[in-house]
Amino acid sequence: MFATSTIHINRKALESNLQIIKNYLGPNVTLSSVIKGNAYGHGIEVFVPLAEECGINHFSVFNADEAFRAHKASVQNSTIMIMGMIENQDLRWAIKNDIEFFVFEFDRLSAALEIAREVGKPAKIHLEVETGMNRTGFNNTQLTKAIEILKKHEELFSLEGLCTHYAGAESIANHARIKTQIRRYRSAYKKVVSHNLIPKKRHTACSAAALSYPETIMDMARIGIMQYGFWPSIETFINFIGKKENKQDPLERVISWKSKVMNTKNVKTGEFIGYGTSYIARSNMKIATVPVGYAHGYSRSLSFQGRVLIHGQRVDVIGIVNMNLLIARISDVPQTEKGDEVVMIGKQGDSEITVASFGDFSNQLNYELLTRLPMDIPRVVKLNREDLDIYDK
Repeated sequence: MFATSTIHINRKALESNLQIIKNYLGPNVTLSSVIKGNAYGHGIEVFVPLAEECGINHFSVFNADEAFRAHKASVQNSTIMIMGMIENQDLRWAIKNDIEFFVFEFDRLSAALEIAREVGKPAKIHLEVETGMNRTGFNNTQLTKAIEILKKHEELFSLEGLCTHYAGAESIANHARIKTQIRRYRSAYKKVVSHNLIPKKRHTACSAAALSYPETIMDMARIGIMQYGFWPSIETFINFIGKKENKQDPLERVISWKSKVMNTKNVKTGEFIGYGTSYIARSNMKIATVPVGYAHGYSRSLSFQGRVLIHGQRVDVIGIVNMNLLIARISDVPQTEKGDEVVMIGKQGDSEITVASFGDFSNQLNYELLTRLPMDIPRVVKLNREDLDIYDK
């Protein structure tokens, strides 16, 4: 109601994307919806119940805060899995609420078992093994010790999964490294199983690995960027589409970002526009101010080169992007008035500003641009392809 812009989430697009992914993964594979980074900017509180309506019942988050938000937003008691940070003191909440979490070092493992004993409820853990990413995970020697600890306390945990993460599966340049990781994971799995510790799910694949290395899909795949309608890289898109007769992109972008014209102004030739003397009107022109700036995720690097849509036409962002507003040159759409819709990302008429093009202008990855969209911008669920919206209040 009071916001200067809104982020629109298209339910039909999400539903279509998830069905495409499910068909690709196969009927016996769990699709874990990755919602870290505020559901890649789409909004955890809005996205979780929406994804549940589309048949998702497993969500992957990075930290305990995201897990808390996802758990609270869930209306179907979905499984929540923490892949990264959780403080030891927060493990009690996680265990009590059946929140699953990765274990990749001994301090967390010991704390989880101790708290499970105190709570009287087993910790639901996913054992992460180091295969070559060199970030988190038990290496081969550490895994031996971890197995010994777990064997002594089998009543205190439920081994929900054995997992790892691949180091750049979106690029063919990392092919040898990924293949080595796959071999190391298989070896670790055999080692764990040989001690009669049977993980309920083997999961190693993200979107990129699932596309480029189908053998990594296993029992569950952690799918992030694809469900939102984006490809991890052009290589993964080509790899997927090359096997199809229809070469059109089957994924639909779930997100769009819109604002309104705050006011319009006529500027004479030779007048400076905005801060300083960085932009001068070379002819009489009409401009519009839009109440979105770098505080809202519209990068300052888009100064002088960004584009927005007004009345279905691309118009230039001129001058320096301010903290709270940008200025668009609307000489080619002189009918523009206060209150007219402005699209920063998405479609308007036959024109579109994609996240990819937006990212190219600001030198940001899709992932980076999306997750930098502030949490306080209202997310709007678009139920169909008409203009029926439900506002997240």
